Amino acid sequence: MQRRLSEEDAAFQQKMRTYFTDEFPAELKEKGTNRNDLDPQDIRRSQATLAEAGLAAPGWPVQWGGQDWTSLQKFIWDSEMRAAGVPPPLPFNTSMVGPVIAAFGSEELKERFLPKTLSCEIWWCQGFSEPDAGSDLASLRTTAVKDGDHYVVNGQKIWTTLAQHADWIFALVRTDPNAEKKQRGISFLLIDMKSEGITVRPIKTLDGDVEVNEVFFEDVRVPADQLVGEENKGWDYAKFLLGNERVGVANVGLVKKTLADVKAHAREVTRGDGTLLDDPQVAARFARLEADLMALELTVIRVSGGSKDGKPDPASSILKLRGSELQQDVLELAIDVAGPMAASWDDSVVPQWAADAVPTYLNFRKATIYGGSSEVQRSIIATGILGLKG
Repeated sequence: MQRRLSEEDAAFQQKMRTYFTDEFPAELKEKGTNRNDLDPQDIRRSQATLAEAGLAAPGWPVQWGGQDWTSLQKFIWDSEMRAAGVPPPLPFNTSMVGPVIAAFGSEELKERFLPKTLSCEIWWCQGFSEPDAGSDLASLRTTAVKDGDHYVVNGQKIWTTLAQHADWIFALVRTDPNAEKKQRGISFLLIDMKSEGITVRPIKTLDGDVEVNEVFFEDVRVPADQLVGEENKGWDYAKFLLGNERVGVANVGLVKKTLADVKAHAREVTRGDGTLLDDPQVAARFARLEADLMALELTVIRVSGGSKDGKPDPASSILKLRGSELQQDVLELAIDVAGPMAASWDDSVVPQWAADAVPTYLNFRKATIYGGSSEVQRSIIATGILGLKG
């Protein structure tokens, strides 16, 4: 496959590079390069800036702020944005709930939510996983019982990323507990996080951060007009969302930038009369990862997006599986490059990148679990692509 861009795409790439390098606010890029330096207002401002430039959600319908771009151009947009260190748009907004509302929501829901979702005036979080329903998401038990023109929601969600900052949550709830199959009887509901009866409890993760939360619903009254699509069709909308999420989880642009940064650090670490990168075994590890990333990049381009006609492309599972594995491989290499410096998490003692090596590695151990675990992805690949039967 030729990797050379056409004249049109090369011009498009230069346009994206110029904007992200020269026009996007430099202070936001600087904060975005250091772990945890971005505060919630920075993230909102960054996405609002991208939205104003028409670059927050190019995959959305044009009438709601998207762009009529090819799949390759969307990939170039993402790669150039990541390479420049620009904080990417919130995936909960642009890759998850936004496309679901655009595809399945009423016109009223689209007009009410899509503009504010695009600009991050509304910050969304995802209410899918539960203590007994992670990869087996269809086993969820949070209920929504119709009461006049409201639903009354009771239950619990877990691993809810950045719920402490969110204005709204999009949640899968069980509206028909007697459905013949557990995948049926599930609905997709939009819930204001300020609603009475919602409690958010933080979970401290292995890296010492508070990124994920438990969310409890106790007799939360939700207007029925905040249902997306049809009642009991939420499982179909969730599959559509997860198809989009799995393409994003591949994170090729981010992983490429991370690998390039780690390689630059390896050139700074002395070993004998040379640097760590002069070690043939270390150089070979970089070469293997660069080749693997190139293969993944070409696959992302070929997949042409995560969903077609409202159904997830099974190939998105390949991207999710391989992308999350490569992400972990690169972060493991970062620890090895840091060597003894990785034992300190204090950036006043060792360089920032070395202090971040272990916490970042620990944080991203989750990558092969969220969005559907690696085991789930292998099952989808086996049945949906290879046509195997259990």
